[in-house]
Amino acid sequence: MKYNRCGMSGLLLPQISLGLWHNFGSVDSFENAESIAKEAFDKGITHFDIANNYGPIPGSAETNFGEILSDNFKGNLRDEIIISTKAGYTMWDGPYGDWGSRKYLLSSLDQSLKRLKVDYVDIFYSHRPDPETPIEETMMALDYAVRSGKALYVGISNYSAEQTRVAVDVLKQLGTPCLIHQAKYSMLVRWVEERLLDVLEQKGVGCIAFSPLAQGLLTDKYLNGIPQNSRAHNPNGHLKENEVTAERIQKLVQLNEIARNRNQSLAQMALAWLQKDKRVTSVLIGASSVRQLNNNIDTLQNLEFTLDELNLIETILK
Repeated sequence: MKYNRCGMSGLLLPQISLGLWHNFGSVDSFENAESIAKEAFDKGITHFDIANNYGPIPGSAETNFGEILSDNFKGNLRDEIIISTKAGYTMWDGPYGDWGSRKYLLSSLDQSLKRLKVDYVDIFYSHRPDPETPIEETMMALDYAVRSGKALYVGISNYSAEQTRVAVDVLKQLGTPCLIHQAKYSMLVRWVEERLLDVLEQKGVGCIAFSPLAQGLLTDKYLNGIPQNSRAHNPNGHLKENEVTAERIQKLVQLNEIARNRNQSLAQMALAWLQKDKRVTSVLIGASSVRQLNNNIDTLQNLEFTLDELNLIETILK
């Protein structure tokens, strides 16, 4: 595993980080989740990313990961891992249970620490911008999280380029730099390239890509249409059937052919492609099994692209 410096900070993050959005919650096998987390750490993945609302029962992924931490990462091992969590989506009923007020963010952080059974998290994110709360208030809450010792660093997620510019400047004025921006970025979702990466580079902020496989679309699963057991077939999933169009499948087939010529799976090539830009600190993967985890980690065996490959990929994606 190689570790990249996050923005202009002193913190190093692994090229591949493990996200707990899926497979660690209330409907999942605890034993399987534990095996995935342990294997990830053994392979050099030191960064585990979670959020207060991951579940599907809100908080259940944090609770399960808290059990995994207390059973497997005791003592000095806590100093060997990076734990990040977020607040911004709905957690409880009433006027204080979501978005970006100081009240909600700090209450949620206290609850997250209890579920995770830790004294602090390494990174605390504002999970989404709040249209009704001034960015200054949200950033002041993040600043307080660090000053109170409940977080070591702070970040933002799902912020536009302009919102990012404002948030980073406010945090700098407060004296707590913004460490990282977690953005949705893949071969099929590329707004980050067009607007965000330049801002992050100018401001010295790291970038971590989530949904790098477009909720599984950038795998060999959809090359022949929508299989019965896929996320697109699940009405509660984040990948919708109308996103798996005939035109998109044709592009996936062409991309898969390039991947085969590189001796990679389509998923491995998609993960490698994101890391061609050195402004991307880490790529956040999910895994439903140890086997899938290791398959994704094997991406690191071939990260180089020829100019012809990059040009051909670009032609397909247009």
